[in-house]
Amino acid sequence: STVLEDSYKFSPSGIYYAPPKASYAEYLDFIKSLPAIPHPEVFGLHENADITKDQKETNELFSCILLTLPRQATAGGRSANETIAELAQDILSKIPEPFSHEDVLEAFPVMYSESMNTVLGQEVVRFNRLIEVVRKSLTNVQKAIKGLVLMSGELEEVFQSMLVGKVPELWSNVSYPSLKPLGSYVNDLAERIRFLQQWIDNGTPSVFWLSGFFFTQAFLTGAQQNFARKYKIPIDHLTFDFEVMDVEGDALDTIQQKPEDGVYIYGLYLEGARWDRERRQLGEQAPKVLTDSLPCVHLMPVDKAKKEAKPIYVSPLYKTSARRGMLSTTGHSTNYVMAMDLKTDKDPEHWVNRGTALLCTL
Repeated sequence: STVLEDSYKFSPSGIYYAPPKASYAEYLDFIKSLPAIPHPEVFGLHENADITKDQKETNELFSCILLTLPRQATAGGRSANETIAELAQDILSKIPEPFSHEDVLEAFPVMYSESMNTVLGQEVVRFNRLIEVVRKSLTNVQKAIKGLVLMSGELEEVFQSMLVGKVPELWSNVSYPSLKPLGSYVNDLAERIRFLQQWIDNGTPSVFWLSGFFFTQAFLTGAQQNFARKYKIPIDHLTFDFEVMDVEGDALDTIQQKPEDGVYIYGLYLEGARWDRERRQLGEQAPKVLTDSLPCVHLMPVDKAKKEAKPIYVSPLYKTSARRGMLSTTGHSTNYVMAMDLKTDKDPEHWVNRGTALLCTL
């Protein structure tokens, strides 16, 4: 049906439509029958948009409540000092000592044919800087609590942030982008360090955890550089082709061999859509499920001039759900990573209205 016909519905539910010719009173009754609070479908959004909105409002409310908490409150009869001293010791037990950069360079020397060695070396430097700041600040907080060192303004900020479960600004200044609260941030950092340690111990992995990189763009450039050097193609002539595979979860361990060209990656999440495993393309979100994990993806460098045209949605990939960042000194955004092509049978504008994007971390 067309918009000129009485049976035409403006929304999938059929609630919103142009009523047929009627009296003035009947028109008023029809208007009064419409929902008082507009449904997300009015704006072309999925019903899950309501949940996202409510979550953001709740987070803002709790952030304001945290600001009103008394700073010297006790928990279970313990003082704030005792609580933070114990928390600091717990975090120190989870975050290991910095990597030995010299040992990494010796085991993974700079090679013309393997750019990933350079990527690993750079990641180690960045993570070492973060680890040193985290461990040093926690050790100093413990000393300050005991009265062994002065509680400076910097340490006070670390103390107060830990008290309300926030990541201290001192850490954020040298950290990768993250919106996680303190507990989740520490677990995530420990997981990233474990990923690098396995790389160092077992050699270059066959599948890379894309979310685990500090500077994701360096890894992507390294993947293109390997291809460019292998086939003697200028790297600025290359782009990526994307193949979403059927492998995910525990099945990733079955991938023992690296691809002939390109890299396998995992750890991405879809927001505003889901991945239809049967049709291997984008699909509508399931009700009350806001994100969906994306299976393993094969990033294949290709010549821009030879890339095939396909029915795709060009989805932005971000490091966090904030979907905004600043331009860093390297010329890259601190949050935006790249655009990824995802197969679809709908008009790309449909997914733009849905706000569909890929995220490295939730």
